Amino acid sequence: MRIIVTGANRGIGRALVETASARGDAVTGTTRGTPERAGWLRLDVTDPGSVRAMAEAFGTAPLDLLVCNAGVYIDKGEDLASGYPAGAWAATFAVNVTGVFLTVQALLPNLRAGKGKVAIVSSRMGSQALAPGGSYIYRASKAAAVNLGRNLAADLRPEGIAVGIYHPGWVRTDMGGAGADVAAGDAARGLMARFDALSLATTGCYEDWQGQAIPL
Repeated sequence: MRIIVTGANRGIGRALVETASARGDAVTGTTRGTPERAGWLRLDVTDPGSVRAMAEAFGTAPLDLLVCNAGVYIDKGEDLASGYPAGAWAATFAVNVTGVFLTVQALLPNLRAGKGKVAIVSSRMGSQALAPGGSYIYRASKAAAVNLGRNLAADLRPEGIAVGIYHPGWVRTDMGGAGADVAAGDAARGLMARFDALSLATTGCYEDWQGQAIPL
């Protein structure tokens, strides 16, 4: 398969690239900084010009799978009474929501050419049914990403493009922390299995890396 993974320079993104590459897929990773590997592309999902430039650099090749993995979690541990500044809301939504939409939009011709799939790496923290409080910005952004994915699934299904939304687990990365319970490689292998299983019959699914459905 021909795959693009955004936010591939570390954590889950890097593990996804390594997992897909090891099985023979043609994987293009993106990073905000200087691409560290041949064939990778520079991409700042918050910059529409950068998104357009990435798509132009990728070219017209059909795309089998777009993994929208780039994300931020900058309000961890904030206090309700004094935290969650407006700038943090804007910065988080720019990456976790708008960035996903812009990336899908820019690569839509490639996805159409390949009858490809879109995998949005969200979080169970976006579930409205599972809402224990706290992390308001991150939770709201991931809930918006779920909503975005569900609507994209509805609009793209007639074109043969399936869309899935996924929780990678609590993964031991810079974001998840050393106390997390899932290794990045295990999460990546589980996610790739879910991406492989995604079809028009399951488009719009919201599930974890082990295939368990997450309540909206």
